[in-house]
Amino acid sequence: MRTDDDPQEPTVPPSAATAGEQSEAGAEPEPEAEPEPETEPELEAEPEPEAPPAPTPTPAPRPRRRFRKLKITAAAVAVLLVALAGAGTWWVNASLHASYPQTKGTLHVSGLSASVEVDRDAQGVPQLYASTTHDLFFAQGYVQAQDRFWQMDVYRHVTAGRLSEMFGSGQVDTDKFIRTMGWRDVAQQEYDGLSAQTKAYLNAYCDGVNAYLKDHKGSKASVEYAILGLQTDYTPYAWTPVDSLSWLKALAWDLRDNMQSEIDRALSSQTVAKNQVDQLFPPYPASHPVIVHQGAVVNGAFDQNADPTADAPLSGAALPASAASALANLSHTVSALPAFLQPTVEGVGSNSWVVSGDLTATGKPLLANDPHLAPQLPSIWYQMGLHCTTVDAACPYDVTGFTMPGTPGVVIGHTPTVAWGFTNGTEDVSDLVLEKVSGSTYEYDGHQVPLTIRQETIKVAGGKSVPITVRTTNQGPLVSDADKDIASAGNGYAVALRWTALTPGHTADALFALDRATDWASFRASAADFAVPSQNMIYADTSGNIGYQTPGQIPIRRNGDGRWPVPGWTDQYEWTGYIPFDQLPHVLNPADGFVATANNPIIGPQYPYLLSEDFDYGYRANEITKRLQAATADGKKIDAAGMRAIQSDTRNEFASVLVPYLQKLPASSTKQTQAAVTLFNGWDYTTPDTSAAAAYFYEVWKFICKDAFEAKLPSSVDVDGGDRWFAVATNLLPDASSFWWNGNRDALLAEAMDQASAELTSQQGSDVKGWQWGALHKLTPTNQTLGTGGPRFVKWLVNGDPVPVSGGSSVVDATGFDIAKDFSVDELPSMRMVVDLSDLDASTWVNLTGASGHVDDPHYLDQLPLWRTFRTLPWPYSRPAVLAATKDKLTLTP
Repeated sequence: MRTDDDPQEPTVPPSAATAGEQSEAGAEPEPEAEPEPETEPELEAEPEPEAPPAPTPTPAPRPRRRFRKLKITAAAVAVLLVALAGAGTWWVNASLHASYPQTKGTLHVSGLSASVEVDRDAQGVPQLYASTTHDLFFAQGYVQAQDRFWQMDVYRHVTAGRLSEMFGSGQVDTDKFIRTMGWRDVAQQEYDGLSAQTKAYLNAYCDGVNAYLKDHKGSKASVEYAILGLQTDYTPYAWTPVDSLSWLKALAWDLRDNMQSEIDRALSSQTVAKNQVDQLFPPYPASHPVIVHQGAVVNGAFDQNADPTADAPLSGAALPASAASALANLSHTVSALPAFLQPTVEGVGSNSWVVSGDLTATGKPLLANDPHLAPQLPSIWYQMGLHCTTVDAACPYDVTGFTMPGTPGVVIGHTPTVAWGFTNGTEDVSDLVLEKVSGSTYEYDGHQVPLTIRQETIKVAGGKSVPITVRTTNQGPLVSDADKDIASAGNGYAVALRWTALTPGHTADALFALDRATDWASFRASAADFAVPSQNMIYADTSGNIGYQTPGQIPIRRNGDGRWPVPGWTDQYEWTGYIPFDQLPHVLNPADGFVATANNPIIGPQYPYLLSEDFDYGYRANEITKRLQAATADGKKIDAAGMRAIQSDTRNEFASVLVPYLQKLPASSTKQTQAAVTLFNGWDYTTPDTSAAAAYFYEVWKFICKDAFEAKLPSSVDVDGGDRWFAVATNLLPDASSFWWNGNRDALLAEAMDQASAELTSQQGSDVKGWQWGALHKLTPTNQTLGTGGPRFVKWLVNGDPVPVSGGSSVVDATGFDIAKDFSVDELPSMRMVVDLSDLDASTWVNLTGASGHVDDPHYLDQLPLWRTFRTLPWPYSRPAVLAATKDKLTLTP
């Protein structure tokens, strides 16, 4: 397990090879972590009267001044500095603080047509006021670059397959995979097809970023550049519109749904029978809700003659051994990508719900959202307001919410009249296609067709450039080529990726239209252009309406249901088009009075089109629905505090299924197990970080997963212990002699209980009541570049301290983990917000980390203590509210 004194390397960082590939023999150990007491920055937190008891207090993760710690350990630091750069304490101090943005006074910036006001609150969150759209988006680019340019620069290198240019040979494999998919090429095609207005906004944003870069080089841009500069001569280049668009591809990749499930089905069939594979992918529980449940859509007309889908034939013995090898290698390649490009953990996606004013204390809607993504430091989100000083046709923006560094506009938030949220729709928008490749051709409908081949060169910092060959069929790029073993094989089977995100779309047009939406009609019109990633969109407005819309390009398959890889040598599994937008599920003012989405199935079996066979299994959706129903039953009304309390719900529904089986087992011969099982007496199945019962439950579940499932499946199949495995075990537990229980369920469960109690005793002591879930379940805020692959001192400098957290996979407070690895958090609510449509200034929000991307800045991690304890911040919107909250005022002038 990870400890503060022994940092654990993530599996695959986009690591700084400039530092991380050096021998660590010359690096000093981390400084002693005994800093002088520090005062935490002011946090204007909203009280949460309905929230559950807060987790155990812990020292605030460092938004504070790390340089104070350097002074305490001056001798050790001096030695390290000599080893790194021979500079001394002055170099560290100057490098850390050289990039802090100017936030007060007046700053002259070439490229503006008029002054722009930047008002920052106590957390450094900016609200921008400009008289033209050009100046508004120019200023957004400039201000985001002030706070987050290193992050932006890394993002664009990820999406262009150019990480090796910054970090060296350790990133070549990642670059090969991204280049093979061709994200940047698709983004360029998208840019070419966007509206002139959207292009103008993107270019204004670029001008702002580049105005910042003109005067900020090296440590003036970020301390990471100073560290990187010790080993390479990398210098950031000008920002372009395609850099902004490319990140949408990375987001779509993170939110794609069932690609890994396709691989796992096929590979599992190599060691167990087809019917046993089916047991590992059970149907959606009938007791769990769908999102839209009052018919298909409102005023929707469907093609009732849509062709029925059929199972693809490439399962079990039908999957050739060489094809299985290609899939296994692809699985390994995907698992080796940087953390923020990893597929989502099963049971973790996002939560959102919206409640009609008929059921709220204010008489107006309330809307909640908390998207679940891999943890990043700084956060993937950047809070911001974009305000035209006069809102009219020429400058129509008065929007606030969560933006993404490097991308103009607001992604999730509200306008003066409309609020919206997103969760992953988990629609199946990709297929793995097995191709029969021979030399430079592949088979299709009985003919050998030439592969489309292009050559690319990956530049490597500190090393020789690496040439790569990218091969493509009519189905998509051969992603298995990104694994050197498959590429060198030449002939045989290869795997192509057919994915909607590799087709140019108009999502950027949609986002700008969404930021100016005024009502349901304009909201839906913007959604019509939203191509990828496929999402659930919830809606509320100040007139009292609530709604839901499925957007996105969702394919219609000639045959197959997306569960298994399909053969590419026949046209029987082609996509024949996309579901028409007007026939995608949507609803306005549903009879239930609320809409709840949590990656669960969107609509019932009456819907004639296939959306997916691999939705989330609905544990979070079920808990949210039950909480909303209870809060509004018998004439009761829910308020904003009640919405936030639901976001902090940690109840594990599956625990209520498994624990009774554990309690009925004969008494263990092990005294520690006898004591441990008493922790379940009276347990309410919630999982706060202080819970001993939760710690024991998850340890038992870990050993059940290992003994029952992991031991029988190929090593490339990840038994992560998430929602699907909850559903699998729920179905299997009544069968005491199941194959999966090795023919003796009670014996397997008893052994898992003994193993769990022994492990917890060795880790946390013999007093079972002193065990704590948070001692196992921690979040370590990690800078996804130098914080993963640099020397220990650099990691210590740029990363946050580990903190215990509540929740877990497949609970509303979805702090997910991969049980096959450990309990450390690898997916979480990346932000939380509640919008109050009765008074937008009464809305609340919180980010995972902070506004700043600069190490040691007071706003680097200042929101984490709030996020961890389910507290939120006031979210000012009106001009008077913003002025009242303003701590720093900056005027950008031409």
